[in-house]
Amino acid sequence: MGKIGHDRAYLMQIFENVYAADTGAGTLASSLAVRIKLAILRGDLPPCSKLRLDDLRSRFGVSLSPLREAISRLSSEGLIQVEDQRGYRVAPVSRHNLAELVHLRAEFECMALKEAIILGDIEWEGNILSALHQLSQINRSGHPGGNQEAWESVHRNLHIQLMSACNMPLLLQFCSMLADLVDRYRRIFLVGHPVDTATKREHEVIVETTIARDAEKALAALRCHIERTGARIMKGLQETPPEK
Repeated sequence: MGKIGHDRAYLMQIFENVYAADTGAGTLASSLAVRIKLAILRGDLPPCSKLRLDDLRSRFGVSLSPLREAISRLSSEGLIQVEDQRGYRVAPVSRHNLAELVHLRAEFECMALKEAIILGDIEWEGNILSALHQLSQINRSGHPGGNQEAWESVHRNLHIQLMSACNMPLLLQFCSMLADLVDRYRRIFLVGHPVDTATKREHEVIVETTIARDAEKALAALRCHIERTGARIMKGLQETPPEK
């Protein structure tokens, strides 16, 4: 299976893990980690909230062993904090942390895109265009419902496809982790703010310059997209200071 095909298969496996039951211990822990991660990203489990194992077992209908493994995975990804003798909490949010995450995400995603532009083939280009088209078909009005979650999934897929040809699996793993952490801030921000309509054109410019193999413009567009979104969220955090 080609690199692009592998990424698409990985994305589909995530959706299967979320929505399909599985009796295998390893797969159950993976599925559970995704479900808890989505609850954190959506804000169902708010920043700093205490995670009680009994409550989580009841909520997700699982035993203690896969739950501990799932929490351990999310702790390594920075979404959950382990407190000595005190259990677990959802990681807090802060302006300093957001600034660091946005800086790192811009650096790593631009690095991956630069390599992808060099190595990408026609299939890679087609997958990027397909992902952009899928994103354009979703009416992201900002009202409660399924559209926002659909947009989130397809939006992540576009960023994955842009970087997917870089042939650097570890770098892609870092980018995915950073995207999760930044997305949590963006989702929290969206609760009290309107959808940013400028992102549609930003995505189009990133794709257009990438397909044209204009690395300088593509990297500049991607960096601007990440940093401008980060600045908008930062402003929201300044208006409503988060818990420490």
